[in-house]
Order: sequence, then C-alpha cells, then structure tokens
Amino acid sequence: MRSRYDGYSFPLRDTVTREKVRFHNRYGIALAGDLYLPRGATGRLSAVAVSGPFGAVKEQCSGLYAEELASRGFAALAFDPSFIGESGGEARNVASPDINTEDFSAAVDFLSTRDFVDPEKIGILGICGFGGMALNAAAMDTRIKATVTSTMYDMTRVNANGYFDAADSADARYETKKALNAQRTEDYRNGTYARAGGVADPLPQDAPFFVKDYYDYYKTERGYTERSLNSNDGWNVTSSLSFLNMPILHYSNEIRSAVLMIHGEKAHSCYFSRDAYAAMVKDSPYTDNKELLILPGAVHTDLYDRKDIIPFDQIEGFLRTYLK
Repeated sequence: MRSRYDGYSFPLRDTVTREKVRFHNRYGIALAGDLYLPRGATGRLSAVAVSGPFGAVKEQCSGLYAEELASRGFAALAFDPSFIGESGGEARNVASPDINTEDFSAAVDFLSTRDFVDPEKIGILGICGFGGMALNAAAMDTRIKATVTSTMYDMTRVNANGYFDAADSADARYETKKALNAQRTEDYRNGTYARAGGVADPLPQDAPFFVKDYYDYYKTERGYTERSLNSNDGWNVTSSLSFLNMPILHYSNEIRSAVLMIHGEKAHSCYFSRDAYAAMVKDSPYTDNKELLILPGAVHTDLYDRKDIIPFDQIEGFLRTYLK
C-alpha cells in the first residue's frame, strides 16, 4: 500500500503553500516540519504548531489540520516529534514525556523567529497522545497563548494504568516493568530495538471497536503513509518505560492561557479529556478561558480526518479570540 497523495494522506489545495523546514529543540535534536501558509499572505500572521497523533507523522492528521488552518489565514507548522518520521534523534521510534513536550516549545522557538509571524500570537494544537504533550507544554511555556487538544490521550495514564484504568495497581505496573526491562536486556544484547508492531494487521475478528477504529485509519488508504509508526512496525517495545513513572499534566491547573479541549462523545478515549479538563479547572482561578467541547456521536478517529466532524469553525474562532 502507498499513501494517496505522494506521501501524504490528504490533498494540498491551491490556496495554500507547503514548505519543508527544519529546526532544533533544546536538546539539540533536529526536528522536521511542513510549514503551511496562505498563498499570497502578507504581514505578520498568527501561527499554530501542530503535532500528533501518537505514532503518526506530519503527513497524516497534523498536516491535515495545519493545511486547513493555513486555508483560514494562519501560519501553521505540522512537525514530526523527536525520534520519528523525518525528525532526528537516536534511538529511533521511541517517545519521551519530557522531550516530546519540549518539541512543542521548540516549534514555538522556530515560529517566534520568523519574520512573517507575530511572536505574541502563537498557539499549539495537539492530536491524540500529543494533545497531552500540548497541554503539558502549555503548563510550562508562557509564550503559548492558546492551546487546542483534539481527541486527547494522556499517555502517562494509559501506560501506567492500562485502558480505562483496568491495570491501576502497583502489582500490575511491576509486571509491566519486569517485562519491559527484560526486553531492555535483550535489545542491548542484540544491538537492536525490538518493535511493538503498529496497528494489528490482519485485524482479529474479536478486536474491540477502538482497535477497528484505528485499523480503519492507519491500515487503509484513508490514512496510511509510509513513515507512520502506527501504519507500519510501531514503536520500540520499550518506548513506554518512561511513561510509567513520569506523569504529565501535574501542573495543568496552573495554565493561565486559553485552552480548548475537543473530544468525540463515543470515543473510547473520551475519559482522558473529561478527566484532564476537570483537573485543569479544579481550584484554578484561570477558568474563564477554558472550554471542553464534546461532539455528539463522534468516535476517536473521526477527529483525525473527518472534516465534516472536526469543528474547524470553532477552532478558528477560539484561535482568533485568543491569538490577539
């Protein structure tokens, strides 16, 4: 299988330009991005850095969001996080709650220093697992004036507790750590990193709906791209180790800037956004610019590429309100 649009899962309209760019994060890792601009734009623009989902690349959902935002007048940067896609970092195919949070701030570094961007009007948008990273970045980086999360995963919670918190016990976490650390030994001995595999293929008949939902995006022409981890061999098996004891979102209720969290009502993952939003506004004096938008009937991957469901009008309105 090959991606539908010359390496991308979506077409590029003629009112938008796309340019490959490179920048670096605070750890010296070179990051690769696609910069989308309204064709013929003049003056300084409001800008948005976009990344996600977890295991996807800029040629998939983040690029689709960025291309749409550029068509609405924003400068939009879709980027590959450290260690995956066209971005640098060794070893490959590994994630980090720290470094991947930093990647958003690195994108803000880049955008802040472009002549065509107003540095006081920069926001970020994170999809799926990078929604959690975006929210974490908003708690740290005061330059971020507005944050949108779409179909968010809290990757530390799902790795430490399992889906729906079904493995939330010290014993369950201990068994997970034992298995992952045993794999570390094997990886070191072999000189390679075992891969976890992407979305299951062929799809088991008894697969739960959310696995079928992922398959329908990542393993079909709808969303497949050549660099995507989820479409191919997946993350390193040991990639989740750091998420077991390094929680993100700890200081989310200190976020002063604006946040819009969007989730599908029928998404298996909706509890991540509901709970993260509740924690963000609990005992916080900064709630007037926070919003949780639940979309009736929508499932997780509807917010990956379903432009008839993704509330771009609301996203645009939110960004224009707070990037000013």
